[in-house]
Amino acid sequence: MRFQIGHAGLNVTDLERAIRFYVRVFEFEVIRESTEGDRRYASLGYDGGTMVTLWEQSEGRFATGSPGLHHLAFQLPDMDAVRRAEATLRELRVRFAYEGIVPHGQGRQSGGVFFEDPDGIRVEISAPSGAEGLTAPVADAPTCGFF
Repeated sequence: MRFQIGHAGLNVTDLERAIRFYVRVFEFEVIRESTEGDRRYASLGYDGGTMVTLWEQSEGRFATGSPGLHHLAFQLPDMDAVRRAEATLRELRVRFAYEGIVPHGQGRQSGGVFFEDPDGIRVEISAPSGAEGLTAPVADAPTCGFF
């Protein structure tokens, strides 16, 4: 038996703000949405398939020091696509963990950008190659584990 991730469910503080962010950055479609009462959520994805569900069920910011989600990682086909996503993120003035595109580890071909969504949830957008020759922010460990 082989499992695949079906979707990620994220608690957010402001559903409308989170929808705007994820639709703008990832070009997701809103698949399903409920804004009634205390059951506010939206399923986002492509071609009718859900990748992320946003649940308006939290307050404050993402607690990086608590057990649970470490970060979300999305992959694009090439580094040019990552650079386009990075430009959108800069327009949105997100908080980046590192300046610009960094490799997943020193000497690795893969790499990307590491940032926070509006609720402080850590997110990565990467490509499998194109980061050759860049300096890793953490020389002896996976970059994605330490942001």
